[in-house]
Amino acid sequence: MSVLVARDLVKSYRGGDGGVVPVLSGVHLTVARGEMIAVVGASGAGKSTLLHVIGALERPDRGEVVIGGQSLSNRSDDELAAIRNRAVGFVFQFHHLLREFSALENVMMPLRIAGRDPGPSRARAQELLARVGLSHRMDHRPAELSGGEQQRTAVARALALDPAIFLADEPSGNLDHANAEMLHDLLATLARDLEIAMVVVTHNRSLAQRADRALHLEEGLLREADIRGVIA
Repeated sequence: MSVLVARDLVKSYRGGDGGVVPVLSGVHLTVARGEMIAVVGASGAGKSTLLHVIGALERPDRGEVVIGGQSLSNRSDDELAAIRNRAVGFVFQFHHLLREFSALENVMMPLRIAGRDPGPSRARAQELLARVGLSHRMDHRPAELSGGEQQRTAVARALALDPAIFLADEPSGNLDHANAEMLHDLLATLARDLEIAMVVVTHNRSLAQRADRALHLEEGLLREADIRGVIA
């Protein structure tokens, strides 16, 4: 069953000279439960834009995105925000953790914002931090964590509300090799064990090779990718 379906996505922007700059030119994408998709391509090809559109952060000029059977078309901003907060987990290159809060409190934050009670929110956050290997670091603030630990905390936070899809934009781009490899293994394991639909934008061959499928975004279209040929 496809958790994410994107049909004929078109997106363009206005350039500095006022001209139209096409970014997505009819993208089609389906992602099944438990499937990890890597999206690769040159810088500026539109990979982040694609994530923003399928994650309900931006609206396409044309086309449709369906998440868990719910179409994002013709939704108000408030409706899109509700779907995004409930059904989509995001991780970016930089962790964006709240520095004054502990790892545990950061992971609890989406649950508390959603109105969950403190006790179950704490238990859920503890469970997720244990799953990402941070049981012993729950009470540490971001400044006391390594870069890899910060990013794994961000992954746990993105999973707090049990989203239907997990989107990651260059998640290991700011990590050293050892921490990047640990994160790559973690993401592949989470997709499989939690049966979550995952789309990862990356320039990292090691991460792309862990995916079930790799797709190359070029000239606004997605095509099956040969990892050896498209990533340096």
